[in-house]
Amino acid sequence: MHNPPENDLVSIARQGGRLNRMAVRTPTYPADVKEKNPAWRPMSLLVRTMPLRRLHWFATKRLVAHPEPGQSMFAGTEYGAVVDALRTDGHFPGLTLPKITYQEIAEFARNTGCFGNSNRRIEFVAPELADAEARFGRPLLSGHFFERSLDCAAVIAVQRDPLLADIARHYLGGQAQVITPRVWWSFPTQGSEADRSLASHDKYHFDVDDWRMLKFFFNLVDVDEGTGPHLFVKGSHRRRRIKHQLTLHVRHPAEEVLGFYGKGSVVTLMGKAGFGFVEDPFGFHICSVPTQKPRLMMEVGFGISKPSRRRFHGEPVLR
Repeated sequence: MHNPPENDLVSIARQGGRLNRMAVRTPTYPADVKEKNPAWRPMSLLVRTMPLRRLHWFATKRLVAHPEPGQSMFAGTEYGAVVDALRTDGHFPGLTLPKITYQEIAEFARNTGCFGNSNRRIEFVAPELADAEARFGRPLLSGHFFERSLDCAAVIAVQRDPLLADIARHYLGGQAQVITPRVWWSFPTQGSEADRSLASHDKYHFDVDDWRMLKFFFNLVDVDEGTGPHLFVKGSHRRRRIKHQLTLHVRHPAEEVLGFYGKGSVVTLMGKAGFGFVEDPFGFHICSVPTQKPRLMMEVGFGISKPSRRRFHGEPVLR
């Protein structure tokens, strides 16, 4: 049987069927353990259980964060209201980027080469998506910029905004530190189940990359129902079904998740370009599939542990 190229993540995923995402991630685990703190792998398992998760939060000394110098671009937003909403609901949908900022990032994204389906061998500019799919012979559901995002001054300005750091430190603790930002496209392409899995479009999931995390998201284009809005299960960061605590999987079907939390717990986060929100990614969430127009988003993440240098913001790499 023909073996796919080493870094052809889509081909590898397709061979795995229901285990497609595991097929992609498993070969990277040894490098994860080698590169990251030795405690990372046990942490990724233990953090799923609510008693141990609460114990870790309780035992960690909460340091009062001192405001960063400089003026925030999010004028009129107080960190206290955001932190209170995060603790109760797991999200806060009240952050708005200045027009000049999101327009600069969007312009950068339209004119800079991105990498399709997290594969650095598939490079194209977003306006030429159709030509790229024909050239590479596969559907392209996403386009990530990885470290190229750091070439955009507006991206750096958002990442360094003092309000974001203040919110993160008051919610996560004084040791909160920024993770490299992420900018990516999601395209309304009819991909296979494996393609959707790789783009995190197929199931609700939660993140276990650190004991405590916080993620800020910003729409860089108008996002409505046809653009694939972000969905978050309100309150799911505070309680968790036993079945979901005692499994290695972080991705679960919608009917299984909503059967426990209720359909009324789902918050649809969409809005005009510049609309932003912050969430505790331990809560169940999903970036729904765009059906009509491409979605362009930016993310700024915070954690409490030393980030890995081996991959750019979770980029899957096979050695």
